[in-house]
Amino acid sequence: MHLSKRLDKIPPYLFVEINRKIAEQRAKGLDVISFAIGDPDLPTPAHIIDSLCKAAYDPANHRYPETYGLPELCKAIADWYDKRFGVSLEWKPTSEVLPLIGSKEGIGHMSFCMLDLGDVALVPDPGYPVYSVSTLLAGGEIYYMPLLERNGFLPDLDAIPEIILKKSKVLWICYPNNPTGAVAGLDFFEKVVWFAKKHDIAVCHDAPYTEVAFEGYRPHSFLEINGAKDVGIEFHSLSKTYNMTGWRIGMAVGNSKMIDALFRFKSNIDSGIPQAIQLAAVEALTGNQEDIAARNGKYQKRRDRLVSALEDIGLKVTRPKAGFYIWAKVPEGYSSVKYVAELLEKASVAVTPGTGYGKSGEGYVRLSITQPDERFDEAIKRLLALKSQ
Repeated sequence: MHLSKRLDKIPPYLFVEINRKIAEQRAKGLDVISFAIGDPDLPTPAHIIDSLCKAAYDPANHRYPETYGLPELCKAIADWYDKRFGVSLEWKPTSEVLPLIGSKEGIGHMSFCMLDLGDVALVPDPGYPVYSVSTLLAGGEIYYMPLLERNGFLPDLDAIPEIILKKSKVLWICYPNNPTGAVAGLDFFEKVVWFAKKHDIAVCHDAPYTEVAFEGYRPHSFLEINGAKDVGIEFHSLSKTYNMTGWRIGMAVGNSKMIDALFRFKSNIDSGIPQAIQLAAVEALTGNQEDIAARNGKYQKRRDRLVSALEDIGLKVTRPKAGFYIWAKVPEGYSSVKYVAELLEKASVAVTPGTGYGKSGEGYVRLSITQPDERFDEAIKRLLALKSQ
């Protein structure tokens, strides 16, 4: 049996390896608390669950769904973007709105739509691993853009060599950022649009964390900029906004040519999102939104407690305005992997090494604030106990 050579280019998915190490520790009888994976611990709001249950009993929702999604979902997505960001979208099938089986699916498929053999994708480093992995699977090449603390973890677009720009077809960005927690203003997005037009590069903005924000901060959509729809699309998700990671539903919106390309690719790969879940998404987008503010208030308290604890044990942290990740600089004398190993060994607390997101992540670790309160409190207690060791 011979496997495809393209698989040789692909490392094990970061969180699969992390879960394996956690499982090894638990097999030894250790109680490991994981800050490694960003998966909301709070339940999907009840009114969304009720809508899903009702829809599940309708036989019309037991059949194959259409890849382009229910018209009422496409309209709900467009209306939500208009209300939240003031962005107008044509929602009729395969125009400027396309529902996805979670935004990860769309991100992974987009590289196949935009890249031919040898084409370059501009990928943030550190960054969500799917940007680079999907590029490799599609036969493309990667140019890593360092996200550095001195630049506010924004890429320096002016530093990209002209020889790279001539081969570049896609620019990946993500704000609020995973893993650094950085945010971007409209001035940055304006520069991105100008840059994309100048170099004929398509922009893919991954924006699932815009609704997880603190102290009145309201993250922006890339599509708020005039001309943004001429050059790119935005990926979003109900996973983080409505605690719906397990239901697998998201969307791509923006440039109609890119949306149509993604639709054509997907229609040959998958059979669409189960309709009961689509109808639950309609309820999420159009129904009561009060749970978001309450959830963010809980996350903010956790953020503050975790930042304080990390600073107490010698890590340098910039308090994030949005998202549910803490990007912390490890103490002098440690690499990212060495510090992760020490936390796991001495405190049975799992975090993610910054190097898992790229070379520029060296010297950092990422922690998520999505553990239930009692487990979160126990993890904080364990971290603070390290001061006396």
